[in-house]
Formats: sequence, C-alpha cells, structure tokens
Amino acid sequence: MFSQAALAPDTTDRLSPRLVLASIVGLWLFYFVMVTLRGSILGLELQAEMMWRRSLVSVAGVAVTCVLWMVLRLVDNRTLGWKVAVAMIAALPASILIAQINQWVFADLEGKLVEKVGEREGIKLRKDEAGNVLIDIPGVSGQVDETSPDGEQRVETVTVTLQSAPTGFDKWRQISDIALGRYFLLIAWASLYLALLAGAQARAAERREGEFRRAAKAAELRSLRYQVNPHFLFNTLNSLSSLVMTGRTERAEDMIQAMSNFYRHSLADDTTADVPLADEFALQRHYLDIEEARFPDRLATRFDLPAGLEECRVPGMILQPLVENSVKYAVAPAKRTATIEISARAEGDTIILRVADDGSGQGVDIGVTPGFGIGLANVRDRLKARFGDRVTVRSGPEGDGYATEITLPKDCR
Repeated sequence: MFSQAALAPDTTDRLSPRLVLASIVGLWLFYFVMVTLRGSILGLELQAEMMWRRSLVSVAGVAVTCVLWMVLRLVDNRTLGWKVAVAMIAALPASILIAQINQWVFADLEGKLVEKVGEREGIKLRKDEAGNVLIDIPGVSGQVDETSPDGEQRVETVTVTLQSAPTGFDKWRQISDIALGRYFLLIAWASLYLALLAGAQARAAERREGEFRRAAKAAELRSLRYQVNPHFLFNTLNSLSSLVMTGRTERAEDMIQAMSNFYRHSLADDTTADVPLADEFALQRHYLDIEEARFPDRLATRFDLPAGLEECRVPGMILQPLVENSVKYAVAPAKRTATIEISARAEGDTIILRVADDGSGQGVDIGVTPGFGIGLANVRDRLKARFGDRVTVRSGPEGDGYATEITLPKDCR
C-alpha cells in the first residue's frame, strides 16, 4: 500500500511564479529595448519624452501579461489543444487593452510631434483641440491686410487642414493596428510559457514515475523478505513440537530462547533496508543456535567475517534461505557431523558472501519446491530487485558438499 504522502497530488508540475514573472519582465524589457533602438536608428523626434511613456506602457504590459498568466493557469492540467485555444482567445482582449493604454499614454505627445516636424521642414504645423492637423501658409497672393498705422503692409495667413481628426472608425483602426503587434507579442510569450510548463510537467511525471517504481520495488522486496519468516517458522515449530513430544524439554527451552533471540533481531529492522554485514552474520548465528538444538550432534558451524567488512551493507536476511538449504540437505539427512561455513571477503569494489557445507549436497533446493520451500529463487529475486545486473549468484556442488557464492557491490560506511 502506498503511503499517504506518496499518493498526495504533486504540485511541482506548475511553473515557479518567480520564473513566470522573470519571463514576463524579460519579454517587455526586450520590447522596450528594441522599440527604443528602432527609434534611435530612425531618428524619431522627442526620444526623451517617448522613453518614459514607453516605460509606462511596458509596465502596463507586464501587469496585463500577468493577468493573462492567471487565465492560462486555469488550464494548466488540460490538453495542449485547450491551452493553445485559451491562449489565443485570452491574448486578444489583452492586446487591445495594451493598445488602448498605449494610445492614452502617447495622446498628448502627438501635437508636439507635429510641431517638431513642422519646425524641421520650415513650415508651421500644429494640432488643434479637435485633433485636426493644420498648416499655416503665410503670404498668399492677392490676400493682404490693409496698411497698418505705421505704414507697413501685413500679409494674411491662411490655415489649411492637412489631416482631419480621426473619426470613431479611424481611432478603432489605429488601435487595431497597434493591438495586432501586441497580440503576436503576447502569443510569443504564451508559447514560451506553454513550452516551460510542458517541461515542468514532464519532469514532475518522471519524478512521480520514479517514486512509484521505488514504492513498487519496496513492496516487491518486502514481499520476498516476508516469504522467509513463515518458511523458517514452520520448520522451527515442527522441530519444537517434536522435542516436546519426545520429552526433550531442555532442548525445547534452548530452542525457544534461540528462536526469541532470532526474531528479536530480525524484526528490529526495516524489512526493505540493508543491514550491516555483522548484523546479518549475528542473525545467522541465532538461527544456527536454533538448529543446534535440533541437531546437537550433527551440526558444526564456522564463521569468517574479516575486520573492515562488518559495516558493509547487505540486504537483510539474504543468507537465511542459503543457510536453511544447508541445514535441510546437509545436516538433517546426515549420520555424521556436518559443518556449515559462512564467510565474506572483499574483491575490488565487490563483496563475496559464501555459504558452504560438507554434506552430501543431494537434492539441493534450486527453486520453489512443494510446501514452504523458497531457497535460491528467493535470494536471486531479492538481489535482482535490489541490484539489477550488478550482482551474480553462483551455486553448485563442491567436494562432498555444496556451496553458494553471492557477488554484490561493496557498500561499506
């Protein structure tokens, strides 16, 4: 069963507000720089006055784009088609609003620009309150004032309308022209936003997949580990029953004490966690103490754990099925004392664990057998789940007995 934390919805598939804000500010800063650079190249008039107005429009653009982002967030978890459609629709009123703000900010500058152009061309241009662009033409032939009191003749000035004030339709057309450019600017940002969002969602999906794989792997390891305990408990209780029924109560008490030590040790750890090699060896000593109560004259043990390897980590109870096999096939049927040897050694970046016996080696459990037998199949499955292809298991007859060697990555702390 997955933990509650593992099943909680992942919010990491949304973009960081800081990243989104940086992209918005970057977009309008780029707009400001490029429009200013264009004005400088074309030599437009009143650049100083234009710059602060352009800055104001850019700030307004940042605010409007932030509103657009809030709209796009509503469909973050919808399909790409939904996101594109919402972006294209929502960007339309946003671009019109920015265009309108642009008109408001630059409205009072148009008259100054008209006068500036007139001065440069040597003519008198001006813009009246109605919005008409007028030109004053002095000295028109045949049109003179009467002689002034001082005897000088005055020249009549004629005013001509060079451009009529824009009508409602003309104003809308101007706003539409500006809005079209801003629309494509917002669409460009929306495309960037959707690309960044897709990347964030892909990374979040990879993280979730990794978490689910780890959870599934932990469940597999836990299941394999739990197979060992019922198998061992079944054999132990059968032996304990035999000792009680035959009146060997002292051995039964020894077995109960040894079994208590074994379970106290084995149940203290996380069933999926690795344990120090010294703990794994100690656990197998507890187990063999139980078996010695069953076979006091037929079982001898030998342990070899070199100094420096005690803290190396191995999967918990990984040696248990191998030791059980040795008891089952080397000690139980023997009419003489059989020795079980458990050892470890380091070779480069690997550790080799070895379980060997000098019994007959006949009928070795190489897989799942009827009853509770799990043997080498359990060991191989657990090691494959834990280490993949980085581990090898070699098993086979050796002399009069049988030996199994496990080579796994060295993890010493």
